[in-house]
This record gives sequence, structure tokens and C-alpha cells, in this order.
Amino acid sequence: MDVGVVGLGAIGRQVCRALDEGIPGLRLAGATARDRAKAERFLKDLRSPAPFLSLAALVEASNLVVEASTQKHLEEIAPTALKAGRDLVVLSCGGLLGRQDWVDVAAANHCRILVPSGAIAGLDGVKGARIGAITSVTMESRKPPRGLAGAPWIEQQKIDLDAITQETLIFEGPATEACRAFPANVNVVAALSLAGIGPEKTRIKIFASPERPLNRHRISVEGEFGRLTIEIENVPSENPRTGKLSYLSTIALLKDLAAPLRVGT
Repeated sequence: MDVGVVGLGAIGRQVCRALDEGIPGLRLAGATARDRAKAERFLKDLRSPAPFLSLAALVEASNLVVEASTQKHLEEIAPTALKAGRDLVVLSCGGLLGRQDWVDVAAANHCRILVPSGAIAGLDGVKGARIGAITSVTMESRKPPRGLAGAPWIEQQKIDLDAITQETLIFEGPATEACRAFPANVNVVAALSLAGIGPEKTRIKIFASPERPLNRHRISVEGEFGRLTIEIENVPSENPRTGKLSYLSTIALLKDLAAPLRVGT
């Protein structure tokens, strides 16, 4: 299976390296990114150099496309890949909320939209619980202030992140609003809502927490199955908005595609 990667940030580069080092049944077909010169230098340094391609050419050359870009760019990537019948791995999954039309396009063209677990754990348990009745899904996310820099909510509310010296609640609301307010920060809650009871019923609190350098998430789910509580502390990648687990879980998803044994729901 030929894999194309869109976006060569903290996640995209690691996915390319993993494919270059070897994942059974998969091959890196190429990549595309906003900074062509920088992308070409990276791709040429791989053990098996891969080409820089336009989005259209990348989709044409691939069986599966990995989106590791932005929610805004996903608006172009998703219809292009899905109309061509290509499976699509989506990292900016906040952009999937409310896009039943993309799901319908995937169904019509016999391809799939795949969402990795990203920087959280427990989605297999949430998916199982959803078969019964779930009464509530809540999440608390704590990130160093610099990991929230540039988010629309921070700019709209004129929040001075440099002035925060102790843990501070920055936002509280449903996943739908959180993904618009923090499009590069809370794809984790989008994935959680898609696995569970939907984005309107899934609620999140976001804290700026200068005391500790890790990205921390706490998930609580209640339903007829009982209660599920998960806490994760992620080491940030070179991008402070992105935990290392985000790209590790993406690579794990790719390895599962051709694996003779798959574990987990």
C-alpha cells in the first residue's frame, strides 16, 4: 500500500521516518507541505528519498493519505482524497465534526476515514461502552501556557499567557465549541466525542498549567457498563501543542493495517 503524507510538522515527519524505516506492507509514496524547500530537504535525507508532490499528485500516487496538517487544510484534503477513493487518516479530527457529507463521500467511493487515538487512551473502552448506554463523557486538559499560544480563543479573549503563574481555567464547554476555539490543541476531545456520545454532549475543561511541562488529560465516562477514568501525561514533541503519543499512535494505526494480529477494539 502506497502512503502519502500531507503536512511535515512534528507528526508528519515522524510518520515519514517510520515508513522509511519500514512498516510491513506499506511504502512512502511522497509528501506535501506548505514550505516546499524545507520539505524537499527533509524528504531527500530519508534512506529512500521520497518525492515532494502537489496534493492532487500525492492523492493519485497513494492508496492511503495521512493528513497531518490543519483543520483548515483538511477542508481541501478530505474531499480530494475521498472522491478519489483513497482511505484517509485524519489527525486534525476536530475538522470532522459536523461533516457527515465526508462520511457519505467515503461510503459512496468505498473508502474509509481513520482517526488515530492521538494523545489520549481509552477510545477502545469508550467505543465498547457506546454499544450500551453512556450517560456522560467529560475531559480535562492541562497544558503549559505556551502550548495554547495562537489559539483563536486566546486571541479573542485577549488572554495574556505570559502572565499566568498558576493553574488557570481557560475554557469550559462542549467539544463542538472547543474545537473551534482551539483547533490545534484539542483534537483529542474531537476523537473522544466521535468514539462516544457525540460532540455536543462531550464536555471539556481546558487549563493553562505552568507548574508542570507535560500535556495532561483526564477522561471520565459513565454509563450502564460502570465508570471509566483515564489519566495521561504526555511529553510534548518539538511542537509544544503536540504530544509524542500523537505520532506514536498514528504509526501504530499504520502498522495495524497490514498486521496479521490486531489487539483492541
